[in-house]
Amino acid sequence: MKTLKLTVLSVVCAYLIPLVSHAGDFDGSKPLLFSIKNVIECSPNGECHPVTVEDVNLPHFLMIDFTKKTISPLVEGKEDRNTLIKRMESIEGKLILQGAEKGREGIRNVIGWTASISEETGKTVVTISGDDVAFVVFGACLPR
Repeated sequence: MKTLKLTVLSVVCAYLIPLVSHAGDFDGSKPLLFSIKNVIECSPNGECHPVTVEDVNLPHFLMIDFTKKTISPLVEGKEDRNTLIKRMESIEGKLILQGAEKGREGIRNVIGWTASISEETGKTVVTISGDDVAFVVFGACLPR
């Protein structure tokens, strides 16, 4: 019986201690890699439908650098696709990031965005809104 208790205790410690040590990974103290899983596009009439990251010209992976307050594609492309984190706040286990972007040259596509990162799991939801469209992006972060 004593051996069984020690075995159970060992297994619990082996699984719980790593979880506790990673608790601070999603609190803004370490850079994060954000992987996009699903994207939903919504129009003003209330219709929403899934789209691909390619449909909306998003990269599959983004780097979140809290020191520089930037979010950028993991793989650099031809365009400068970095965005600045204008606001960052931790509220009840969620790390909330916010920002806004001007339209690109010749295109009026000003947007505002908010990201909510679970400080416990790294699960992430991003909302992006423009004039006549909104996007909801689901994914997860990993410490980098």
